[in-house]
Amino acid sequence: QDSLDNITLFSVITIMSFFIMIPIVLGLEGVKFTPAHLEGAGLNVKQVATRSLLAALCFHAYQQVSYMILQRVSPVTHSVGNCVKRVVVIVTSVLFFRTPVSAVNSIGTGVALAGVFLYSRVKRIKPK
Repeated sequence: QDSLDNITLFSVITIMSFFIMIPIVLGLEGVKFTPAHLEGAGLNVKQVATRSLLAALCFHAYQQVSYMILQRVSPVTHSVGNCVKRVVVIVTSVLFFRTPVSAVNSIGTGVALAGVFLYSRVKRIKPK
């Protein structure tokens, strides 16, 4: 009796979810995703398919890496890492897209960074 590791289990769940969701999507959306319908909406079918596949592969790889990291660190450390990642994504997108930032956004980002800093300091002080 072989047990599945977390990464293999995640892959199997992802594949099963895809097939389970097909009838639900067709029931709710109908057949709006046919090539003729997409072309009628002014979209390039090949470009939509390529970008959708690329997005799906990137997200799946992201989830795989997340599971691998979670196996090596504590859940709290993993959660703090996710907070740092979100702050980095927000700051990068603000700089790249030159999005105006409100005072509330700045305070929220500051609180997140301060929390990560304080967590890392406490983690070093706390005995194992």
